[in-house]
Amino acid sequence: MKSASRALLKEHSMTLGYALLFAVLAFTVENFFSGANIVGLLLSVAQIGMVACTMMLCLASRDFDLSVGSTIAFAGVLGAMVLERTGSVGLAIGGGLLAGALIGAGNGVLIAYLRVNALIATLATMLMVRGLAFIVSKGQAVGIADEGFISFGDTTFLSLPLPIWMTALCFLVFGVLLNHTVFGRNTLAIGGNPEAARLAGVKVEKLRVWIFLLQGVVTALAGLILSARITSGQPNAATGFELDVISACVLGGVSLQGGKARIFGVVIGVLIMGTVENVMNLLNVDAFYQYLVRGLILLAAVLLDQLKTRGERRA
Repeated sequence: MKSASRALLKEHSMTLGYALLFAVLAFTVENFFSGANIVGLLLSVAQIGMVACTMMLCLASRDFDLSVGSTIAFAGVLGAMVLERTGSVGLAIGGGLLAGALIGAGNGVLIAYLRVNALIATLATMLMVRGLAFIVSKGQAVGIADEGFISFGDTTFLSLPLPIWMTALCFLVFGVLLNHTVFGRNTLAIGGNPEAARLAGVKVEKLRVWIFLLQGVVTALAGLILSARITSGQPNAATGFELDVISACVLGGVSLQGGKARIFGVVIGVLIMGTVENVMNLLNVDAFYQYLVRGLILLAAVLLDQLKTRGERRA
């Protein structure tokens, strides 16, 4: 009985920790528990939450993607430019999503078929795509005036903005994909042992390309929503975004060693990242200190992952 209780407590320790943190902040930080601030908190983590769903799959398959911040910027800029030239919201969204799919598939081919290390491949893509965002926009923000496109980022339903609903939908879809499909089981399998998965008949290379392609599409969608929210495509948008997403995933129990992921844990990790940033803004903490705190959270997440991995090996 004690061992079962201990296992249950260990399984939900992050959730209980966040619930305690939320309660303490609600009573100690002025305006934290107000309706407007809670909606603002959820809106601030919308893009991180969306991309964390696919980053979870990358990490679970023993890969990762450093190019997501640049993809957000490029998709937003490209969407704004297509909208400016054609006046078509559909073409703008389609162009951004296609660009994300190509970037993601390119990463997948480099890593899966050309055997380029994921760190090097996605770091190179990060630099190239960010450069492209500056080149095509000539280093300037591309304004958006089309109300149809802007509504993509600020439409509300049941008092909640559309980006929050989109994020919730991503959590639902990718939770089902991870836990209730062959795709999800194979993703965890190749993260646990790629060679064993290959011998079991899993098309490892093809699956890895599909994972990165999904990563690119969802990231591009997040970039288009962000550009709609700020009414412009910004080539310098989402700088450092990839670190926040990876931190949220690892805090949520996704193993950097691959083979382990939980969608509910990712939700909690995203909320922790957003809550910490929200509270620092409410307390007017200087931006320089915010960078320090975010770095400490990333370090803590990695150390926590290492401790869990060592404990599982000893067990």
